[in-house]
Amino acid sequence: MTRNDRRDLGLLLLRLGAGGALAAHGAQKLFGWFGGHGIEGTGQFMESVGYVPGKASATAAGLAETGGGTLLALGLATPAAGAAAAGAMAGAAAVHAPNGFFNQGGGYEYAATLGLTAAGLAITGPGRLSLDHLLGHAVNRGWMIPAAFAATAAGTAVVVGGRARRLRKAKEGEQEALFEEEFME
Repeated sequence: MTRNDRRDLGLLLLRLGAGGALAAHGAQKLFGWFGGHGIEGTGQFMESVGYVPGKASATAAGLAETGGGTLLALGLATPAAGAAAAGAMAGAAAVHAPNGFFNQGGGYEYAATLGLTAAGLAITGPGRLSLDHLLGHAVNRGWMIPAAFAATAAGTAVVVGGRARRLRKAKEGEQEALFEEEFME
């Protein structure tokens, strides 16, 4: 097995693993598969963490994860697929960031890992064992990489920034207790 063969096999394994996990995660949101809550339940959760409107947010995240993950696994439209999945994971990481890094504490470790893997695949390309290669890289051109990341970064900044503003505004009306209850008696 040549070095190029090993590289292509490694890229295939990365694409199948990360793309499959992303697609399954998105299918939980969209269809309620694999123990997920579907659009209704995910929409309610999205609203509770500041992504409004919830159903639209659940649909957008589900499509980015399912579509991006499926396309990554297939190695098709790799720049757009990887950028879309990375954007969705940036939104997920924003929710989990207050819990720190590690997943066992509710942190953003998992979202960051999937997002960075998707971004890396978008930049590196799918390898020869892919539909992009089979189709002559018609939807995997060099200029598509910065275009996909620029569009995704702009959309992600608007969505995550809007969530941050809503959360800050909601906290403005809250006031912490000046004294503990035990001291008030």
